[in-house]
Amino acid sequence: MSTETPKIVETDDPSARIELELGGMTCSSCANRIERKLNRIDGVRATVNFALEKATVHYRAGVGSDDLVAAVEAAGYTAKPIRDEPAAGADPADEPPDEHASALRSLRERLVISTALAIPVIALSMIPALQFRFWQWAVLMLAAPVVVWGGWPFHQVAAKNVRHGTATMDTLVSLGTLAAFGWSLYALFVAGAGEPGMKMEFSLTAGTGGHAEIYLEAASGVIMFLLAGRYFEAKSKRKAGAALKALLELGVRDVSVLRADGREERIPVGQLTAGTRFVVRPGEKIATDGVVTDGSSAVDASMLTGESVPVEVGPGDEVTGATLNAGGRLVVRATRVGADTQLAQMARLVSEAQTGKAEVQRLADRVSGVFVPVVIALAVATLGFWIGTGSGAEAAFTAAVSVLVIACPCALGLATPVALLVGTGRGAQLGVLIKGPEVLESTRRVDTVVLDKTGTVTTGRMSLAAVVPVDGGDGAELLRIAGALEHASEHPIAKAIAGAAEDRFGPLPAVEGFTNREGLGVEGVVEGHAVVAGRPALLADWGLALPAELSAALDEAEGAGRTAIAVAWDGETRGVLVTSDTIKATSAEAVAGLRALGLTPVLLTGDNERAAKAVAAKVGIDEVIAGVLPQGKVDAVKALQARGRVVAMVGDGVNDAAALAVADLGLAMGTGTDAAIEAADLTLVRGDLTAAVDAIRLSRSTLRTIKSNLFWAFGYNVAAIPLAVAGLLNPMIAGAAMAFSSVFVVGNSLRLRRFASVAHAPGVGGEAAGVEPRELAAR
Repeated sequence: MSTETPKIVETDDPSARIELELGGMTCSSCANRIERKLNRIDGVRATVNFALEKATVHYRAGVGSDDLVAAVEAAGYTAKPIRDEPAAGADPADEPPDEHASALRSLRERLVISTALAIPVIALSMIPALQFRFWQWAVLMLAAPVVVWGGWPFHQVAAKNVRHGTATMDTLVSLGTLAAFGWSLYALFVAGAGEPGMKMEFSLTAGTGGHAEIYLEAASGVIMFLLAGRYFEAKSKRKAGAALKALLELGVRDVSVLRADGREERIPVGQLTAGTRFVVRPGEKIATDGVVTDGSSAVDASMLTGESVPVEVGPGDEVTGATLNAGGRLVVRATRVGADTQLAQMARLVSEAQTGKAEVQRLADRVSGVFVPVVIALAVATLGFWIGTGSGAEAAFTAAVSVLVIACPCALGLATPVALLVGTGRGAQLGVLIKGPEVLESTRRVDTVVLDKTGTVTTGRMSLAAVVPVDGGDGAELLRIAGALEHASEHPIAKAIAGAAEDRFGPLPAVEGFTNREGLGVEGVVEGHAVVAGRPALLADWGLALPAELSAALDEAEGAGRTAIAVAWDGETRGVLVTSDTIKATSAEAVAGLRALGLTPVLLTGDNERAAKAVAAKVGIDEVIAGVLPQGKVDAVKALQARGRVVAMVGDGVNDAAALAVADLGLAMGTGTDAAIEAADLTLVRGDLTAAVDAIRLSRSTLRTIKSNLFWAFGYNVAAIPLAVAGLLNPMIAGAAMAFSSVFVVGNSLRLRRFASVAHAPGVGGEAAGVEPRELAAR
């Protein structure tokens, strides 16, 4: 069951972080006010997201969550620390009721009743033929509940704003509708509008009917349209966050653990601990991240990675929690549980990205922060101008009310957060995790993408392709001795050679005095022989050269994009071992996709230039940076930047982490190391280079959506306010237009839910080819 503790409690850590759930916000002005209030606290840096109704607060020691909540409440809103995410095994019945769903139901009821009452008011006021004797009094009885009860949320917040000496969108709505209603009461009871037989015609512009004109249709219509806009906006925001919610709900609720006596016991997944073995039957989801200890099956990871093809797993293979066992029975040893699992980390990355702000949003925040007081002043000036020109109080009043209603900056506040909410959620469904909104700006500027070859363009899974002994040499002995030496190394090439030797000879001799010569190879003593294996340059250090036949074999291997390892012992060159890697089936398709985005692909590898160019040619890359040692990857990226290029880097290894951090945009393959993922701006959960294409396309689409939203929101206000000031907008039409602008912005953002991956079915986009292994430079 969930607890009420904050996600991060108070510590001496200067970067402590907490999230607050906010209540009472109705527009971006509210969010700005809360943000300013929190940021006035010494040692606090806060960001408020209006769409998520959430504040993300970083604070120093000495500041408690109670201080933060008190600051929000002092601003006139509510706040509470967000509870830890529900455990995957939690019973839904244990969870508190959904407050947002309850608020949505209440808003819907208010909208339905107000609409039922407002439509007759609008019809009677607009169509003279329907205006029976004393129709105006019937309209008053219908309109009063709409203005008072239907508009109560606006009036309530406006009153609260007055108490706190501030103003928001609700202030504008409440002022405008109550002014229209009050004028109508004056006209009915004092100015003669209540006389029998009074007729009124509807106008799209400011009224000119004199003091007998009533505005009940404007007051009730504005309330109706704004309630409709707020309802559909709230409903759409729930849809926008559905992807993250679905991600959080992927986990299983209970699991069958395997006890020491061999029996199975069903327990809640929250009680599962690292090291525990559990059983996954066909058709069940894997409870948590782990390693298969028994059984083999196909695992469908599409719900996490977007990759539709199940992956075959067996003993020793890693599996991810929330993925589906599509085949046989598996026994898995749990390695990561709870908040440490890949699913939990994905959800955290998505949530953090959604609570951030892009630079374009900060501009919108600054504008909307001063917008409301400026609009109120403009409405007063409009009233004075129209009266001063002798147009009459009624026309002046209409124009002023229209200014108040039309200028509400709702669309401005929703433009960025809702698009970000939908875009990052859709990314999570496709296996693309965007670390923060500022990343979106980076994807627009990038013109070069550097691809680390092994594990990114190729699979990184090595195999022994050939054993070439020196003339008259023993190939079996060459493999046995070299395999024994390489068995002490963790490098993929070494594992391939050692694995092939073990498969053929069984247990291998022990190694003494093992030394790893980084970027060159390995040295050691096997059965009394001083053995060296690696690049020809390493043998040259020992004063050894390759005979002509071995040089030819090495050249042939490198020309085919393979990697050859020279082996010598006891002062003599003994032969060459050829290893190979496989190009991922989708790499060529992905490279073409990157080019279509206007990016120049560059292959980066520690291999020799011939081998690197062989791989590059097969996937369609023209520019190659070869022979790069691990520490040289950063220099390679910096060299490209020094030439004026804006560089994205795609990698997966520990030795890629620094280059990912230095690049203008870092993309880490999710199948890689935690260090690489931590250093990157974007994480590609599926180990497929087409995910990089998806990531950049989605980021650019999200940024385009944000900019189109802001253009609409700014343009709407820039165009509409002068019309209202000029008396060319009826208040009711202004209310409808304002409500529509918010719905439009949210609807435009929701189009991102239809974003489709470029990934094709297996086999499409390039034929797998036996190519190069992990670069020697990483040795």
